[in-house]
Amino acid sequence: MSPHIALLRAVNVGGRKVLKDDLLGLAQDLGFDDAKTLLASGNLVLWGKGGPLKSNVDADIEARLEDGLEKRMGLRTDFMVRSPAELKTIIADNPWPDLATERPGHLVVNFLKHPVPAADVEVLRAAITGRERVEAHGRELYVDFIDGIGESMLDRDWKKTKRAPVGTARNWNTVLKLAAMVGL
Repeated sequence: MSPHIALLRAVNVGGRKVLKDDLLGLAQDLGFDDAKTLLASGNLVLWGKGGPLKSNVDADIEARLEDGLEKRMGLRTDFMVRSPAELKTIIADNPWPDLATERPGHLVVNFLKHPVPAADVEVLRAAITGRERVEAHGRELYVDFIDGIGESMLDRDWKKTKRAPVGTARNWNTVLKLAAMVGL
């Protein structure tokens, strides 16, 4: 099986700790013998057989990881899974290529479970109280944190809309490191 990138949501924050060895053990339990992690923020690249997969490979791997993590650690959280081809498209679809080189730490990709409806993106844009910009493409939402992530109220603004989808964010530097791990 070709590699897959699995990104955990809401771990290693607020006491929800998942260590590298736990992730690698989970991957091995599921038949991904050559898994690797990146950084300490829930980034996992899966290689190996992984057993027979259903037609929606991403959703199948997500469900296996979510169920496996709950069984192994008693922690239920979401995984967002992408193939190398999907990651290549995500990189190509970046709406701000200049930002990727000028301020890659301010460019964030939110990897979502499902595409965000255009109407919800407009609700989010209307709720933004800072200078952030957002663009959606498929199951990804790109965010330009113009003034930096630390001072942003975007997460709070989005949650107020009650339309925030399930996802997890990675800055552009991490996206490129994951791409390198799968040979892009």
